[in-house]
Amino acid sequence: MISNLLLKYFPNLSAQQQQQFNRLPELYTLWNSQINVISRKDIDLLGERHVLHSLGIAKVLAFLPGETVLDVGTGGGFPGIPLAIMFPETQFHMVDSIGKKIKVVQEIAAALELKNVRATHQRAEQIDEKFDFVVSRAVTQLKDFYPWVRGKFKKESKNTLPNGILYLKGGDLAQEIKESGLKVTQYHLNEYFNEEFFETKQVIYIKG
Repeated sequence: MISNLLLKYFPNLSAQQQQQFNRLPELYTLWNSQINVISRKDIDLLGERHVLHSLGIAKVLAFLPGETVLDVGTGGGFPGIPLAIMFPETQFHMVDSIGKKIKVVQEIAAALELKNVRATHQRAEQIDEKFDFVVSRAVTQLKDFYPWVRGKFKKESKNTLPNGILYLKGGDLAQEIKESGLKVTQYHLNEYFNEEFFETKQVIYIKG
């Protein structure tokens, strides 16, 4: 049960949230057999490597009711789907350039009755809206990612961090950060989660 893993770190999950999280392995196994959105070896480790990893962002920042979040290059719905379950009153717009991956996201959001998810087949550069936050999980180098979302942030910030990017990355990021020329704050996920998988995983925050 995914909820057993999650409750260790998020003890206040409602019964509905636990039920939604617990349905994810069944739903992803079903869709993965038709459209490969998660590597075969990872499907058995979905809870740790995809769901809990996505929720690393929730350890850094709690999204507020009414805030809007753009998930760029969402793939099969990470980090957006777990975050949408965690923050049901926050609106998530999930985009990917691969249409069949967006179909999976739409189907899983519908199966879970997530009313706060919109998933569209487009590139981040094509979106003409402004958001409180942008989230993503290792879609490309920071220096390439930032131009895609520059200027997509609302001016007024309401949260504990100013509006900006929360980016899940792993490994030694010193060179990548240097090349990006961006001012970043690094949050190391091994300070929040005990599993070995998180030893080199980080959330990178960049003010919008």
